[in-house]
Amino acid sequence: MVQSGNHPARLFRHPPNIIEMKVALIHSAQDKAGVNIRKHIEVLLDEHTDDIRKTGHTYGFHEVEGRLIYADGVDAGLHADLVIFLSRHASVNPVPVLTVHVTGNLRDAELGGSPRSLPPAAPVMMQAVLRALAKYTPSGYRVSYEVTHHGPTDLNTPSFFVEIGSTEKEWVDDAAGRAVARSVLSATPVDAVPLIGFAGNHYAARQTEIALTTRGAFGHIAHSREVSSLDDTMVRMMLEKTGAVAAYIDKKALLKDELHRLTVQLDALGIVRLTETEFSDLGPLPWATYCAARALADTLSSGTRCHVHAMEREGQLETVHIGPVLLSETLKADEQFFLAGLEGLPVIHLSGPKNSLLPVFITYAEYTSRIINDLNTLCVKIIRIKEITARDGDHLILQKVRFDPQKARTLGVPAGPLYKALAAGQAVEVGGKVITPAMVSSRSEIKIHIPGLENIT
Repeated sequence: MVQSGNHPARLFRHPPNIIEMKVALIHSAQDKAGVNIRKHIEVLLDEHTDDIRKTGHTYGFHEVEGRLIYADGVDAGLHADLVIFLSRHASVNPVPVLTVHVTGNLRDAELGGSPRSLPPAAPVMMQAVLRALAKYTPSGYRVSYEVTHHGPTDLNTPSFFVEIGSTEKEWVDDAAGRAVARSVLSATPVDAVPLIGFAGNHYAARQTEIALTTRGAFGHIAHSREVSSLDDTMVRMMLEKTGAVAAYIDKKALLKDELHRLTVQLDALGIVRLTETEFSDLGPLPWATYCAARALADTLSSGTRCHVHAMEREGQLETVHIGPVLLSETLKADEQFFLAGLEGLPVIHLSGPKNSLLPVFITYAEYTSRIINDLNTLCVKIIRIKEITARDGDHLILQKVRFDPQKARTLGVPAGPLYKALAAGQAVEVGGKVITPAMVSSRSEIKIHIPGLENIT
């Protein structure tokens, strides 16, 4: 039986940009952690603190007599936008931990729910609670996702569990109860990218790190041991029930043949796969614009990766090109300086195999002329610092002086430390004769055409 009671006077006004939700908070009367969390939520609501008031949500408490994992259909009639189950976490290797996870059974139903059944997830709010847990967690506790597991599965409302683990000592810990309560009430979503996850252990370490440091927000996550049994139906269900736009694979947590099978499967289903680096590179760029950039990059070469710099809004995208020789010589001179110089530019740089930079960039259509000039200027600046240069109209002339081993051998210099000294610009003595770097050097010139070079100072 479900007992419910909406606390009076807990409807807060909120700024226009906050989307108000009706949140059902469900716990079991027999669950000490759930009772602990509810107690602290009630206290915090009465305290009326700013970080809680700003969310603008309303909360209703609902208590069940039995275990939550068997509470199928508990959301019926609640008319809630979100269900959060307040619960305990138990483990065979108990450690103090605060967790969030979605329920569901990817295979058999060993602990409630139905086999091969997943309820709707709430990835954005779950990430918001996870981040708040990381902010408010007491000393000695760690914070993480858990993979999708146990019931209930017969739910129509997006939901997730938030738990205190892993022994009775933690379940009744007031510090843990208050931390979870504050996290639930103050959770504020970012502009998240909803994801499904594959592989990792029960605590989904890589997915947790991604959610804490990027916009990646996970819903359903499959443990490594579940991956090999996932057919197309279950993968589609993970995607649909999460509302996900992409997938992440913890590649190190799978065997080579398992990884190959899964990547082929996701590609065949047309599911976008992103790496951890790509999540970090995404920055604040709107997802639709990022997808447009990926599509544009794919027209150049399959598998081209996008690295976003100072781009934060929607807009029509176009490619811009710089001379491949100019880029090559710049990267030889100082690749890190070049990448650092991109950070302030509204561009996406592209990389191919082995992360090699391509001489093609993506930017907003109205910035193309400016970006070409900025990129050329950055390249010329780096080359002039590192190389001997001259200018001839729109041509930059690189005068390269390199150590020539053949000239050194002709002068009787033995290979080894003396070569190294000469290459470093130091004179050496061989058989009573001083050999200078100029005597064993070769000169060459590279002429690079750069339109508008005369305007670059």
